[in-house]
Parts: sequence; structure tokens; C-alpha cells
Amino acid sequence: MDQQDASAAPAIPISSGTADSAPPAKPVSKDERLRKVPLWRQIMMRPELGSIAGTVLVFLFFLAVAGDSGMFSAKGMVNFLEVSAQLGILAAVAALLMIGGEFDLSVGSMIAFASMTIAIPSMVWGWPLWACIILAFVVAAGIGFINGYIVVRTGLPSFIVTLAGFFVLRGLTLALTRAITNRTQVSGLNDLVAHDPLGPFFSGDVLQGFFQWMARMGWIAARPDGQPLATGLPISVVWWVLLTALATWILLRTRFGNWIFATGGDPVAARNVGVPVARVKILLFMAMAMTATLFAAIQVLDSGSADTLRGTQKEFEAIIAVVIGGTLLTGGYGSAVGASFGGLIFGTVQMGIFYTGVDTDWFKVFLGIMVLVAVLFNNYVRKRATGSR
Repeated sequence: MDQQDASAAPAIPISSGTADSAPPAKPVSKDERLRKVPLWRQIMMRPELGSIAGTVLVFLFFLAVAGDSGMFSAKGMVNFLEVSAQLGILAAVAALLMIGGEFDLSVGSMIAFASMTIAIPSMVWGWPLWACIILAFVVAAGIGFINGYIVVRTGLPSFIVTLAGFFVLRGLTLALTRAITNRTQVSGLNDLVAHDPLGPFFSGDVLQGFFQWMARMGWIAARPDGQPLATGLPISVVWWVLLTALATWILLRTRFGNWIFATGGDPVAARNVGVPVARVKILLFMAMAMTATLFAAIQVLDSGSADTLRGTQKEFEAIIAVVIGGTLLTGGYGSAVGASFGGLIFGTVQMGIFYTGVDTDWFKVFLGIMVLVAVLFNNYVRKRATGSR
């Protein structure tokens, strides 16, 4: 029995430790997170796609209807670049604030207030112009801190808080200017600008020698004395490019940029993983107020005057440029580059309508339609790229 049982028992395989005798390995499933995303889908997911496409269409349109009007001459291009740059300066930083989930409707009033903060001490009290500029930036930082602090401490929507700031700052600007000067305008700063060490940073043109050389070569139009019609590139264009580059670097290459996206996307989740949400929002409000002051300094020093009506509706124009640039009104998604292209579209359309001879009253109609189309297009592209409905 023992022998029969032993012979009937199945043989038990004994591993020899070689690879041939090892059981076959199970197929490893590929991690979907490592799946390669096609290039076309990566491009479609970029928030600035809509504004870049819109810029191309706008340029093609005005090339067709106003190509021979001088719009795309050196002088014409400098004109619409200057208009675009002034809005692009605001839009680049407004994009950061809106990606962070907040709005600032006091920007236009801040421009007027900062303009008078520069003009009144210098013209009425005899302060050095550079000291007035520094004072304006310090005051703006304080106002931005107050806006941000109220928003994060009370939980009120920034729309309400900054709307209140809109009226307070505009009223203070008008009341204080009339009380001190008995006027609503302060002029005569040109002599101060010419002799101030900070004057070249906020006024005048750059690349003047290059433009003169192009005029001598016959590449751009010149006056009878040989001087180019376009004397150079406005300093506002330089600030526009620098701020756009800085904002883009912050968003894409720094920890603070990640905090901005997280704060705008889901502030509760961001706070739970250690993001200092309150600090991020306060710093963004401070940056926005100081950017409005930069805008004011450029306007005051370039024109040699200040007005209580400066900056009117600039807060809405900045939001329009940012939305055209692909930034979501709900926060957490957007691009400073897209916002700058939105500013370029705005400036090109505004000056393009002038060159075509069309009644400029139609500009705002076109602008409103453009905003709606931009939002619809950006939503469509994003849904197609992400597969969401």
C-alpha cells in the first residue's frame, strides 16, 4: 500500500532557482498618468490659444480693410502698440489676481489717486518728483494691503470690497484735489520730468537711434529734415514686455505661482495642504494697486499732467483683456501671456477703427461682442481638449 500510494501521488516540482523554471511574470499595466499627450492637445489646452488666434484674425482683418491707411507703418504700429501696452501693463498683473480667484474694481480709481499723489506734492508743495513717485507706490501698497486684508478677514467677495474702494478712491481724489488746488487738473510737470533721475524710467522713447537708422535706410517714413516720423518705442511698451515676462515666470517657474493656481482653483484644499492662501491674496492685491500706480506714473510723466478722471473704466478694460486671454472668471486657470495678447487685441481694434474711418462709437459694441465670443471659444476649446462636457 505504501509503495502504491507513493507511486500514485503526483510529483511535486522542486524549483532549481533557474529562470526557466520560474512561473511567467504577470503583464504590468501601464500607468495612465504617464500616457503621452499629443502635441495638438497640449496646444489646445493652453489658455492663451484663443487670444493668439484672435490676434491673428484681427491683424488679418485690418490688413485687408486698412492696410493702405498707414496703420501698419512705423508710426501707426507705434500708436496701437502704445495703446495696447498701457492696458497690457494692467492686464499682466490682473491675470495673476484673477487666476488667484479675485477681482479688483478699484484699479481705475487707484490710477487717478496715484496720479494726484505724484502731481500735487511736486507742483504744490515743491517735493522732488522722485520722492512723489516713491510715495505713490508706498501708498498704493498700503491700499492694496487694506483691500486684501478685508477680503481674507471678512470673507466678503472682492467684487464688493473693491467696488467700495472704487467709489472711496475716486471721491477722495476729486475732493482732495479741489480742496488743495481748486481745480481737477494739475499740469506743468514737464520741466520736473526733464531734470528728475526717475524721469527716463517712466517717460519718453527707447531705441531712438535704431529708428533714426531705419529712416536713413529708407525703411520707415521720415520728415523733410530726415528725422523719422516714429521717433522711438514708447517706454510703456518696455514695461509691458517686462511685466508680462515677470508674471509668466512667476506663474510657471516659482512656488508662488503654484500657490496662485491652487488658491484660485480650490482655496480650502490649498489651505489644507499648507498654501498660505491669505498671504497670497493680500500680496496679489498689493501688486495690482502698485501696477495701477506704475500706469499712473507713466501717464503723468509722459503727458506732464494729472487729472481726476484718469483711469476711468480701466478696471473693466483690464478684466476684458484677461478674459479674452483665456483666464477663467472662477479662478485657477489662465495665462499672463494670454492677457497681454488680449491687451494687444484691444489696442489694435481701438486704433484700427480710427484708421478705417468707422464711427468710433461702434468700438464698444465690437468690444462687447469680442468678449462674449472669446469666452465661448475658450470654453469650447478647453472642453474639447479635456474631454469634459
